[in-house]
Amino acid sequence: MSWIALLMVGVAVADLGHSVRPVRIVPECLGAGAAVLLGVGLCDLTGLRDVLALAVIAVVVLAWGHTVRQGFGRNRASLPLALIGVAFAVAVVVAPAASPAGGLLEDWLARDPLPVLDGLSADRVLALAAAFLVQLSTGNVLVRLVLAATGTVNPAKVGGIDDPETQLKGGRLLGPMERVFILGLGLAGHLTAASIVIAAKGLLRFPELQSKPDQARIHHLTEYFLVGSFVSWLVPLGSLVLLGT
Repeated sequence: MSWIALLMVGVAVADLGHSVRPVRIVPECLGAGAAVLLGVGLCDLTGLRDVLALAVIAVVVLAWGHTVRQGFGRNRASLPLALIGVAFAVAVVVAPAASPAGGLLEDWLARDPLPVLDGLSADRVLALAAAFLVQLSTGNVLVRLVLAATGTVNPAKVGGIDDPETQLKGGRLLGPMERVFILGLGLAGHLTAASIVIAAKGLLRFPELQSKPDQARIHHLTEYFLVGSFVSWLVPLGSLVLLGT
């Protein structure tokens, strides 16, 4: 599980870096560096297999950042989606070969720093942290990529007058909050309660969607809302599956 968690951390840090300051190369370098430093320095993953896995994770994170820019800038959204899908599929297959996380993280947990972490292994804490990080920005990136890949929105028009995101305000902020809330409910054993969040979102968005005078525009925004919402919900649900919850 440690390799999967570190891959999630690397991708999440890269996406967060890009959302804060969208410059070339730097965000994915930060993500790759964070995954390697966390694995070696904090979790003591220094065996040969682990070092090789960390090198592969770093390459995947660098490739993720590059292909995401290509996807948004040159209408090649399917490329990063294929990359991340294959990367996680391979990570799941080889996960049993990963060494358990230990080192400074395990020592810190042994001191019972927080009651909520009592009895949790270093692997579990690393996976939880990675899952929450992914909800913050990577979820938004995946939503935009799927929208672009399905033709629901053109990446070349993102931020323009024809971009539905300029009409449905707050989605980039509400999305992470919603995903974190769903993930938290799932971890607390109240996944059924997440349906209330999903239903509430639909009810709150319905008047806004129906307020548009153009019927074609209503259909376009509704499709955008539905596709984006379902992809966004799949991110925390997929994280719960990886966490075994």
